[in-house]
Amino acid sequence: MYNVTIFGIDLVINPVAFKLPIGENGWTIYWYGIIIATGFVLALVYGYLNAAKKGINIDRMLDVVLVATPCAILGARTYYVLFDPNGKVESISEFFGFNGSGISGLAIYGGVIGAVLSGVVMAKIRKVNIFDLLDLASVAFLIGQGIGRWGNFFNQEAFGGPTGSTWWGMTSENVVSDFRLQGFEIDALAHPCFLYESVWCLVGALVLHQLGKKRRFSGETALMYCAWYGFGRAIIETMRTDSLMLGNAKVSFLLSLLICVGAVVTIIVVNNKMKTAKADTSYDEMFKDEIALELSQTEEDTENEEE
Repeated sequence: MYNVTIFGIDLVINPVAFKLPIGENGWTIYWYGIIIATGFVLALVYGYLNAAKKGINIDRMLDVVLVATPCAILGARTYYVLFDPNGKVESISEFFGFNGSGISGLAIYGGVIGAVLSGVVMAKIRKVNIFDLLDLASVAFLIGQGIGRWGNFFNQEAFGGPTGSTWWGMTSENVVSDFRLQGFEIDALAHPCFLYESVWCLVGALVLHQLGKKRRFSGETALMYCAWYGFGRAIIETMRTDSLMLGNAKVSFLLSLLICVGAVVTIIVVNNKMKTAKADTSYDEMFKDEIALELSQTEEDTENEEE
């Protein structure tokens, strides 16, 4: 149980949702897991409802999701263990939480990396246009991330340093303990970084969904996702006190800047190439392999329907 005060509102937060009568000591279900699962389901629903608009076969998309999901969890856990100084594990059982302790530590970036890498491979196998799939997944990612960040609230983590305000911010036992270690005033209020990122992601989902309707090339929405999330995460990461570190640098801050700048530069370069190329051939020439894949997929779907 956590006694939490956020924006002047006093709350009592229980990270445990309920217990199932399984095993000798029961099976504890945490709000963190429920919220993460809710975000995943909502992201999947978005993908299901919008796949056809991107010309993606729903059955093939679900095949990709079935492979990408466990890879995302593996990536999230691996990223955390690699960069958290206290995240070392002694065994495979501890890595996956099979020793009864549960999985303590997942990183969003690792999850996204795992999902994208495995998704790209599976998309090739199932003959799904990779760029269209990434455009669709980008908005879905933001939905899942925006919802999932509230799991950090129930775990009382992912907060930042002092806000300098007497009402804006939050405090709890975890905040006081962290501020004492960091040398901050223990009665100061902390930046609710989980809230900042949640709002940033959900607003981004709305923005990218609208912009995606007028995308100029396949993959543009995915690049916008990288720019949007990378920019916001870089700023939020400067406030956090629990960042994963690479030496003396915050690894997620460095990665966010790299992804944001890379995405912006790529968008500019592609748009310039499209402007200088002939209007009737620019898209075909730049993405002829993807167009051929779409045509072959359409023909295959037609043959299957006739059979």
